[in-house]
This record gives sequence, structure tokens and C-alpha cells, in this order.
Amino acid sequence: MNKSTPTEVGIGQRILRLWLRLSPWPGGRRLFSWLVGYTVPYSGTIRPLVVSLAPGSVTIRLKDRRKVRNHLRCIHAIALVNLGEIASGLSLLTSLPGNARGIVTHIDIDYFKKARGDLTAHGRADPITVNGDTQHTVYADIFDRLGERVAAVTVQWQIGLIDR
Repeated sequence: MNKSTPTEVGIGQRILRLWLRLSPWPGGRRLFSWLVGYTVPYSGTIRPLVVSLAPGSVTIRLKDRRKVRNHLRCIHAIALVNLGEIASGLSLLTSLPGNARGIVTHIDIDYFKKARGDLTAHGRADPITVNGDTQHTVYADIFDRLGERVAAVTVQWQIGLIDR
């Protein structure tokens, strides 16, 4: 059994390559977002639209529609958690070396106001050197159309090396 090397192409690099290939084309961002939702089916239930992606950084939009609302006619709290987790995951995966992977171990969310209308999530992950199992915190902020922050998501990830 060989340990992978940091120069190996990991999932984050494959995600970025796919983004760079699809995003410039008409419908490319939508296709990329659909593929993310297909790969991670539960996350796909909110139909997020990735609008920008770079190593350690992502911007995702969530369209306000009945399927993501609660009885108060605003975006459901768990839809916000889902959006924040997707933003944290894409930003983290694209910042990891090729020999690493991660899994969520804890999510915290702070709600600041009712989330109404289309939303935008910004995820950011600092680069990380992975020498073994470690914890890494990733943040995502969610804003409404007016640019007001409706929620802040903090996601704890367990990072480890991939054995191949």
C-alpha cells in the first residue's frame, strides 16, 4: 500500500478542472452545479448554483422557491445549513493537497434575520498542510439580495491522508 504524494491530483483539483472546463460555456455553471448535486444527492435538493470557484473560495446562489421555504414564507433553517455546508465543502476540497480528504464532524450556524429572496453564500477555507489527521474549520456567510448577512455557518472538518 502506497501513501499518495501531495502532487497527486485529488478531488479538489478535479473539481477545479471541471469548473474551469464548464463555467465559461453557456449553461456551464448550471451543469457544474447539477453535477455537484448529483454527486452529493442530499445537497442537490436545494439546487445550489455555483457562480464562482477558486482554490479555497466559492460563491453559491440559492433561488428562493417554495421547496426551500418554511411555513413563515422564508428560507428554511436547514436549507441554510445545507447551503453553508456546500460552500464550506467546495472551498475546503479545492484548498486541500491531492493526498487529503475530509468529512464534516460539526456544524454551527448563527441566524441573524429571516432569509427571504434569493441568497448568496460565500465559503472560504485557508490552505492547509496535511501530515496526518487534523481538524480544520471552514466558514461560510449567507447574504440576502440587499447584501445583509442572514446567517453565518462554521463547519469543522476532520482531515486525513488518503491511502492508495
